[in-house]
Amino acid sequence: MARVSQEHLDARRRQILDGAALCFARNGFHATSMQDVLKEADLSAGAVYRYFSGKEELIGAIVAEVLGTVREVYEQAARQTPPPLPDVLIPDVLARMRELRPGLLDDGQWMFPRLMIQVWSEATRNAELAAQLREGFRLVRAAWGKVVDGYREAGLMPAGAAADADAMARVMIAVVQGYALQVALFGTESAASFEAMLRDGLRSLMSVQRGDQEVAQGN
Repeated sequence: MARVSQEHLDARRRQILDGAALCFARNGFHATSMQDVLKEADLSAGAVYRYFSGKEELIGAIVAEVLGTVREVYEQAARQTPPPLPDVLIPDVLARMRELRPGLLDDGQWMFPRLMIQVWSEATRNAELAAQLREGFRLVRAAWGKVVDGYREAGLMPAGAAADADAMARVMIAVVQGYALQVALFGTESAASFEAMLRDGLRSLMSVQRGDQEVAQGN
């Protein structure tokens, strides 16, 4: 009997994960059964259970992939010297995520934001998954902290500015998360139009200045 190649095994595993991810994004983790996954992947139970023992293992594998995609994109951004300013960097990061996770839902909307929403929701009741997310978030914050350090080293921060690298990193991450939430809940006509709006909005926010008079509680 001919041996099955590693390429074939990898492709079959990819087929299962893609089918499961679509089911989870469409209906959520709890409303999706293994039968749904088998139907979406168009595989027999034996073929799927050869790779994954059940739904919990599938969820863990997909979450690991989601976190890996996010971390890879953020770390790539952190390696740029100097890093692009946020109004360029954040839309570029989202565009790169689309390249790495291009899957679409049945209505043509980008699947990845819906999948992220499901992961965040599941983490509120799954301690193991929550721990996995906390570690992933720690690594992402570190990568974006390096972006802030890059701004400082390139002289892009105002002289004497109190730059809390972690606080700035968390705010930039929040913008990406907010984008994902809006796309998941409301959809978007096109990636290009939404990301252009995000770029323009960030650019406008960055142009706002305090002036000479500062609000007392903001000092």
